[in-house]
This record gives sequence, structure tokens and C-alpha cells, in this order.
Amino acid sequence: MQDDPKTLVSTDWLAAHLKDPDLRILDGSLYLPTVGRDAKAEYAAAHIPGARFFDIDDIADHRSDLPHMVPPVEKFMSRLRAMGVGDGHQVVVYDGAGLNSAARVWWLFRLMGQPNVAVLDGGLPKWQAEGRAVEDLPPVVRDRHMTVRVQNSLVRDVTQVSQAAKLGDHEIIDARSASRFRGDEPEPRAGLRAGHIPGSRNLPFTRLLNADGTMKPVDDLRAEFLAAGVDLSKPAITTCGSGVTAAILALALERIGKTDYALYDGSWAEWGAFSTLPIETGDA
Repeated sequence: MQDDPKTLVSTDWLAAHLKDPDLRILDGSLYLPTVGRDAKAEYAAAHIPGARFFDIDDIADHRSDLPHMVPPVEKFMSRLRAMGVGDGHQVVVYDGAGLNSAARVWWLFRLMGQPNVAVLDGGLPKWQAEGRAVEDLPPVVRDRHMTVRVQNSLVRDVTQVSQAAKLGDHEIIDARSASRFRGDEPEPRAGLRAGHIPGSRNLPFTRLLNADGTMKPVDDLRAEFLAAGVDLSKPAITTCGSGVTAAILALALERIGKTDYALYDGSWAEWGAFSTLPIETGDA
């Protein structure tokens, strides 16, 4: 894998840079309630040295009924400042699943105009499997100012996605499992219809990952998008259950050099809840 401090870095890269004064490491773990894991408790028990906990559910827009929607700019800035993360820092985000919710934090930083952020390939499981150090101490934090320049091109709302679905001028790519995409399996969130956005393509995020939770090489990523029927000449919108694993697709698109993509923040948690929005079932 080729290390890129703006997308993805290896455990070797992080180990080599662990003492860099302007490195900031974030644990961005988030788990569905059905998994039975407590991300905060796991962070408190063992995290990569110096890591801060980035609470995706807290650093969100609580004015919305939808889960972990993009936070107001002021909230993002104040929370990150309190964590000692700001301008001039190289940020590396990991999670306890390998490569899952960390991509959402990566995308949030990019949305806020902070490009120097990478996901740790393989996450905490790979780090620990290699026998590398962890600690249970809270980091020493000093405030750091952060300048935010929101990149609105990286996010889409339900109206924009609805228009894109009608016009067919974007590729809408769904990161959920094939059975959820087809509507064969009930959604984990109560009250949601089963199926997918009309005209969307299905590329389960797991197809972009190796067995050890690392991301596949660039050529293989491109092949997976093509195998899913994605026309890479069209701008892309990524979607999933609640806007988390859609960010894995966004990270993969960035890795293959495609920059005209956006993430549907409400994802199926929003689309599936509104009976006025059309849905399709079965294969794309």
C-alpha cells in the first residue's frame, strides 16, 4: 500500500510518525447497538498512545432526528479545539473495527476544509495484532485554533439526491449489504422501508476491504466500482444506512483519483422513513 497522509496510512507509517509534534490521532469508533460494543469504554481501556476519542454521535447536529448528521460548524470547531486539534495538524483516524467508522471522521474533516487527515489502514485491530503499544491514559490537551472552510460539494441532502435519482445524471452508490439493498432483509432501524433509491448501484463496503480490515489496492478498488456497474465518468453520490459506511466508498473514490463525489448525509435512515419518496427492490 502507498501511504498518503490525505487518505490512508499504514501502521508502519503511524509508528514512524508517532512522536511528531503536529500529529493528532483520533479514535473514531462507532458501533450499532446490535453489536454490543461500547466505543468509549474500549477507548478508555486501550487506545493508540496520544489518541483522543472522537464521538461521532456527540459531534453531530442534535437538532435533527436523524443519527449523527453533520454538526454545525461552530460545534465542530469548539469540540475539536477542546480536543487540541486544529490548524497545521496532521490527523490520523482509526477505529476498533479495522476500517469502518473512521472513514466518516475523515470525510467530516474534508467537509470542514481540513485536508491533512488520513485513515489508519486496518485500524486498532491491525495495530494490536502487530504488538504495537497502547495505553489507557488520557492525552495532555492544549487548545488549538481551527479554521473551517466548508466544502459544500462533498455533501448532498434529500432534495438533491431525489433530483439526481430522477435525472440519472449521477451515480448513486449504496454501501449497504446486497440483501438490504434488494429489500430482502429488514433494516436495523425500526420504521424504515426496505429497498433502495431508484437507479442506485450496490457496492457493499466490505467488497472494498481485505480480510484483515485493510483497504484493497487502488486497481482492485477501481475494479470493484466497475463490477458494481458504476460509470466513473459521472459524478458520484455515496449512501448507506446512516452516512457512516458511505464514507468508506468516498475514501475509496478519493484513493482511485475520483474527486467529483459527495455523501448523502441522511442516507437510508432518511430516505427509508418517508413514504413519499420512491423506492425500488430487487437487484439494480
